[in-house]
Amino acid sequence: MSKDILNILGVKVAPGESSTITFEVAKLHTRNTLAVPIIIERSKKSGPTVLMTAGIHGDEINGVEIVRQIIAKGINKPKIGTIICVPVINVFGFLNMNRLFPDGRDLNRVFPGSANGSLASRVANFVMKEIIPHVDFVMDFHTGGADRFNAAQIRIIQGDEKLNELAHVFGAPFIYYSKNLNKSFRNACYNAGVPILLFEGGKSFNIHSPITNTGVNGAKRVLHHLGMLNRKFKVSKPKSNVIIIEESKWLRAKYSGMFKATIDINSFVKKGDVLGHITDPYGSFNYFVKAPNDGYIFNVNESPVIYQGDAIFHISTKLEA
Repeated sequence: MSKDILNILGVKVAPGESSTITFEVAKLHTRNTLAVPIIIERSKKSGPTVLMTAGIHGDEINGVEIVRQIIAKGINKPKIGTIICVPVINVFGFLNMNRLFPDGRDLNRVFPGSANGSLASRVANFVMKEIIPHVDFVMDFHTGGADRFNAAQIRIIQGDEKLNELAHVFGAPFIYYSKNLNKSFRNACYNAGVPILLFEGGKSFNIHSPITNTGVNGAKRVLHHLGMLNRKFKVSKPKSNVIIIEESKWLRAKYSGMFKATIDINSFVKKGDVLGHITDPYGSFNYFVKAPNDGYIFNVNESPVIYQGDAIFHISTKLEA
């Protein structure tokens, strides 16, 4: 919390000012410049600095749409403090509708990065060196990959009281306790002492309005909680109580074939309930996928064709009392 001038890439942004700073990632092979816009809005009043990011994976469009709406609606103009938005970190992937960088690397597995490393590593290094030192709190928006549709959820590590409080304020249907993955953005922020909420919802190559609405409304609730939300915006209560998942497991396909889920995401199922079925194109095979335990289904594979071993359902195995 500071009234100091914000300095990113040599561009100075004083309290009460707005600025869009462009970080030149690299030049394309055509020599065209490729840049990442960083949108900064500062109040004249001192307060926290919040960073909102999306597009770490270039094919995760729901997250990009959430941050886009936050900017387009003016939610990012704070009553106090500073809000920094980076709607698309992996511009390369977004242009090509690809999860990865051109060098084949997953940006979310190279943090904190290196100034002299791979292209993905250099972008990670920029985020950690130029932006994160100014930030008090991060909301990072993601989407399910590989045809797997995620229920709207906040992912945090277990036992962090501050994150737990903010996750409840956000109000997504699920809070999922998951460990910080090595070299992920979330882990790098944790190591830097910066709290981060990771939102997951929907699937790649898709904009799903209920998911984006949950993300935007959750961000508004958090900003309101921090005293940063402009008074013109109303804050709605979550539609349902937050369910906390302590442990879970993936159900994997026992057979290859054509696949159709018959259970809705977010559903609570009983052991033995039919979740979907796997068939063959010839009408001679029909295998019913059944729930191995009572629990919530919070991820469903929507691919019409699957192979033996593919993850098809994510089900909770232990809920927080």
